[in-house]
Parts: sequence; structure tokens; C-alpha cells
Amino acid sequence: MNRILVTGQSGRMGQAIIAATAANPDTTLAATHDVGQDLDAAMAQADTVIDFTIHSFTKEVLAAALKHGTRLVIGTTGHSDEERAAIAEAAKTLPIVFAPNYSVGVNTLFWLTRKAAQILTQDRFDIEVIEMHHRHKIDAPSGTARRLLEILNEETGTSYEEDIKHGRFGITGARTQREIGMHTLRGGDVVGDHTVMFAADGERVELTHKASSRMTFAAGAVRAAVWLADQPAGLYDMQDVLGLK
Repeated sequence: MNRILVTGQSGRMGQAIIAATAANPDTTLAATHDVGQDLDAAMAQADTVIDFTIHSFTKEVLAAALKHGTRLVIGTTGHSDEERAAIAEAAKTLPIVFAPNYSVGVNTLFWLTRKAAQILTQDRFDIEVIEMHHRHKIDAPSGTARRLLEILNEETGTSYEEDIKHGRFGITGARTQREIGMHTLRGGDVVGDHTVMFAADGERVELTHKASSRMTFAAGAVRAAVWLADQPAGLYDMQDVLGLK
């Protein structure tokens, strides 16, 4: 039985992960953690920690996991380059799944976006990405949107730093061929909507995923924790878990 530690247990995702852990026959809830509680003691009780908290907490989670040899599933987004490097370094010792989104549907969107970008090439199609989340989300664009942009950059030979246009304001001039638009919306209780649009003269293709429940992400994270039990040290994502690579 895979013993799970859920961090951020009082948050909305924490509560969903606790429910998903209870629903999965291969996992049991070993411990939970919130700000101010003893992370070291909680980590000592678990085989795997599932962390959907805040990026600034990741280094503390990594240190405790390395101390106890605990596997890691990280769903937190908004990491700096330094924090991402720390995750990659820890993965030399521990098996870690680090993904921007644990939904099976969103990971299918990642796969479809790559295939669409190979077919709907940038010499004919302009590409835009749109995402919307609830009013409480603190990072923008979302980790899922960032991953969609990375996939598009890889397939089009463009750069995130130089070719992504985050919204448009004022006299921007005509759209350049290499640019990819990124538009972030925030409001209400939207769990997560993502659209990739390919627009050409006379036609438009849109790939959209809309989440209506956090349980889809929570169940995917628990699925990743179960899969991780049989993996050696390394850095994985949900595409590995689902066998889409």
C-alpha cells in the first residue's frame, strides 16, 4: 500500500487529493501537513508526498524528501528557474513526477497541440493561447498554459522570451509571423480553461479543455503517485505516467 502525505491539506486541492487518496485502492492517507506543522515528522510516515501548495515551499519539501527518501509528486506551479533547477537536482536521487497539470484530458491536449503545430505550420497559421482560472490563482500564465507555450516553441523553433506576446495594448503594429499570443483571464470560480487557437486566412482550428472539478487533477496526481512506486530516480511528468511519450 502506497502511504501518501498530502501537503497543504486545508486548501482546495489538498482536500481534493485527500479524497482521491481515499478513493484509490492502492493508496492510504499516512499524514497531512499545513503551514506551521512539523513537515519532518509527517514525511517520516509516508512513501510518497503529493504537493500542490506554493512554489516557495518546494525547497523545504525537497529537503525533507531527500532526508527520508520519499518519492515526490509536485503539482505546484509558478517556480523560478532556480526552483526548477533544485527539483531537477533532487531527481538525481529521488523519483519525482513534476507536471503542470495532472488531468488526463489536459495531457491529451498537450499531445494534440504538438501534433497540430506540426501540421498547421506557422508559415500559414497564427497561434494564440488563452487560459482562464478562478480569481484566487496567484501565478500567470498558468503552469498548463506555460507548458502549452513550451510545446509550441519546440515545434515552431520560437523562443518563450522573445516570441511570446503576453496580451496586447496600444499601437502594437501588425502581428509578426513568429509571435505567439498569450492571454490570461481571471475571475469567478473557474477551475481551469485552456484553448490553443490556430488561425489562418479562411479557417481556424481551436483545441480546448475545460475542467469543472478539481478531482480530475487530484485523481491524476494519485495515479502518478502509484505509478512512481515502480520507477527509479529521475524527473518525470504526466506524459510519462500516461505512456504518451
